[in-house]
Amino acid sequence: MNAAEQATNLELASNIATVVNLFKFEFPDAKSDLKPWKNDPETRELVDPDSIDIGFHFPGISKSWRSRSILIQIRFYQDPINNSRRAIGVEVAGFDHRGEAWRLSTVENWSVVGASSPSGEIEDKLKQICRHILEVFNKPGLTH
Repeated sequence: MNAAEQATNLELASNIATVVNLFKFEFPDAKSDLKPWKNDPETRELVDPDSIDIGFHFPGISKSWRSRSILIQIRFYQDPINNSRRAIGVEVAGFDHRGEAWRLSTVENWSVVGASSPSGEIEDKLKQICRHILEVFNKPGLTH
C-alpha cells in the first residue's frame, strides 16, 4: 500500500521518513515517491494492505543499477494472538522500460534474481538498507 496512505500516525510517518532518508543518503540522485501505486480499482485489488510501498526514481538508467525506478515494499505481519505488528521482510524491485528487471527479497536468501541485476556494490548497499529498514520497524516498543 502506498506509504502516504500508511502514514496514519506520527510514529509510522517518522519511520517512513527514516527509510526515505536512508535510501537518499546512499543514493542522493533518487527522487522519492510515497504514492507509487495508481488509485484505480484494478491496482487497488493488487495492492497488499500489509505493506508500506515506497518508490524511488533516478534521472536515467545507470549501468550499476540496471534500472530507472526502484520499488521498496516493507511487508508486515499482524499477530492475532498478541495483536503485535512487525516487519517480516523487505522486497526491492528494479524496473526499466520493459518492466521489472530484478528483485531482491529478504524473506528468502537475500539474493538478487532477474533478467539483469545491479552491480555488487549497489546490491551490498541495498542489503544494508534492508537491514536498517527491518531494525527501524522492529525496534522494541513500536506500536504501529
